[in-house]
Amino acid sequence: MYMLTEVRRTVPIRPADLKDDIDNIIENLTQDAYEGRFGEDKMFTVLVKNVRTDGPGRIVHGDGSVYQPVVFDQVVFKPRENEIIIGVVVEVLKFGAFVRFGPLDGLLHISQVMDDRVDIDEANQRLVGKDSGRHLAVGDIVKARVVSIDLNEKNPQDSKIGLTMRQPGLGKLQWLEEDARKRNEAGDE
Repeated sequence: MYMLTEVRRTVPIRPADLKDDIDNIIENLTQDAYEGRFGEDKMFTVLVKNVRTDGPGRIVHGDGSVYQPVVFDQVVFKPRENEIIIGVVVEVLKFGAFVRFGPLDGLLHISQVMDDRVDIDEANQRLVGKDSGRHLAVGDIVKARVVSIDLNEKNPQDSKIGLTMRQPGLGKLQWLEEDARKRNEAGDE
């Protein structure tokens, strides 16, 4: 889930960084310090904008850096358990598929792809249902539910997010459209 929040933080400015355009320096340092990272609240900061100073900075004796309080707007992403997501399949492996949604990837384990026995077509990077003939490949857009979350704050790309598509209303978007079309045709008869 994406949210827009306003936060107050402190940004250290080294003496070497103190140049003419201090506002630009503060904005760049704030973006470098917070974008692409998890905060204390387990929210992943996607974008930092509208950085403003919040009072005078402090100089710490023996350090030389100026510690400048700032206020800024941030777009954050925080996945939640049981949240329905729409993502794109970015990789297919022996044990399942990785689905990118927002700035993170989730694992769609082979047992959670469909209500069918699934074969792996490694040559074509696809998961194929034995009985249904349906397949899931790189580039497919899917609708899935988040079933588990283990965020890695030091390296966000190593976070472990489990997904499932084994319930009504979830699956590859093409499958959902086909199912809706079949229901409509059956209702017309």
